[in-house]
Amino acid sequence: MAWVFLIVAGVLEVVWAFAMKLSNGFTRLGPTLVMGAAMAGSFGLLAAAMRTLPLGTAYTIWVGIGAVGAFAVGVLALGEGASATRLLAALLIVLGLALMKLGDGA
Repeated sequence: MAWVFLIVAGVLEVVWAFAMKLSNGFTRLGPTLVMGAAMAGSFGLLAAAMRTLPLGTAYTIWVGIGAVGAFAVGVLALGEGASATRLLAALLIVLGLALMKLGDGA
């Protein structure tokens, strides 16, 4: 169950980052409220996952899901650039996450 919590926490990290962007510096109430709720949920689920998973693994996976997810949302929803270099960087993050999972024994 810890892995489910961690994956959902990572997805919620993407949600709060996107909502923060949409809040326009916290000047729009709706996205600001979504951001706060997603952030609280993300942190809560990360904490629950860390009861079982090693700190280094849990935190790295959480950050990685957030980083790659925010990159993907930026490209797909906000029209941000997806150069070969940026795509390679995202791929390297994903490969690093796979290695982190393989190396933890959990």
